[in-house]
This record gives sequence, structure tokens and C-alpha cells, in this order.
Amino acid sequence: MGRYTGPACRLCRREGMKLFLKGARCHRGDKCPVDQGHPFPGMHGGRAGRARKKTSDYGMQLREKQRLRRQYGIQEGQFSRIFEEAFRRPGVTGETMLQLIELRLDNVAYRLGWAPSRRAARQLVLHGHVAVNKRACSVPSRTLKPGDTVTVRERPRSRDMAAKNTEAAPVQPPAWLGYDLKNLRGEVLSVPTREQIAPVVNEQSIVELYSR
Repeated sequence: MGRYTGPACRLCRREGMKLFLKGARCHRGDKCPVDQGHPFPGMHGGRAGRARKKTSDYGMQLREKQRLRRQYGIQEGQFSRIFEEAFRRPGVTGETMLQLIELRLDNVAYRLGWAPSRRAARQLVLHGHVAVNKRACSVPSRTLKPGDTVTVRERPRSRDMAAKNTEAAPVQPPAWLGYDLKNLRGEVLSVPTREQIAPVVNEQSIVELYSR
């Protein structure tokens, strides 16, 4: 299955909640279909008087997985591999899965404010604007670990792009990330806890889905 390239707002409408896929635009109620009460996409999404079918346990578990996958912009195959890796590691599988997702390079670049959305952060990495441990890296799915440093490369275009985004929408990086705003440099201080990640899903439902 290829990467979704359609309207980002359609995904939020399908999940019935904001996934913050378009940066600052998502904070404007007059621009957000979810805030405006738009129905689910599809020809039957907003049919008046039509009662929606009761969702099965499988359906609810599937929605949780799709919600998390779409929030982080992860393809189905990638998501399955992340779960398999989390399952092999010691600890709580659901929490480990969230940690692996949160430690992806594109998400770290987003958390540092170098891009207005995770989709934009992915493009930032793909186009070679980011370095890990002083070496250029163009793999958005790379999993970082404590002690890794992430910097915007010393190129005018790269620095200008990241600086512009941080000035337009200043962010406060989470406690598990160290940040040097002046030098556009970040460091993974620790593995994030579940409370620091604060996911919009029930990860246990996703574990149960893959355990079927």
C-alpha cells in the first residue's frame, strides 16, 4: 500500500478528531472541518436520519490503530514492523510501541519545531536538511536512542527553513529532548514515558488487534 497523498483533513474527519496534520491551520477553528462539525467522508457520511451501525470490538481496535498510524504518518508495513519489534523487546508491548514511534527521526524533528507538522518534518528529513550525530541522514523512520544528537545541517537553505518554522510557531520540546535553539540542535536525553507521549489512542486495543 502506497503512502496516502489525499487531503489531510479527510483523515481527521474519518477519525472524528483532530490529528494535527496541517500545522498551524489545525488551530484555526474557521479552517478545521472537525471544529466546524463536518461529517465523516463518503457518500453516506452525513446522511440525515441514518443510524450508524454499532461498532464491533474488532472495528474499535482497528480505528485505534488507524488513528495512531495516521497521526504519525506511518505506512501499514512500517507499523507492523514497529509492533513486531516492540513485541520482541522486554517490557509492556503497547508502551514500547509508542516509544519506538515517538523516537522516529521525523517525529523528533517535529517535536523540536523545525517543521509545522509531521508530514512536513518527513519532507525535511527526506530532502537532506537534518543530521544525526553530525552525519547527514535522510531516513525519516530511523529510530533514535538516548545520547543521539540531531541538528539542522550547516547549509543556508536548511538553516533558514528551520529557523523560519521555529519563529513562526515556537514550541516547547518535551522533557525527554534537550534543545539548543540558537544552534538548531537537539539531543535525546531519555526514552519518553507514556505520560510524556500522551497518545490519542488506547494502545492496548492495538496490541489486542495484532494478537488475534
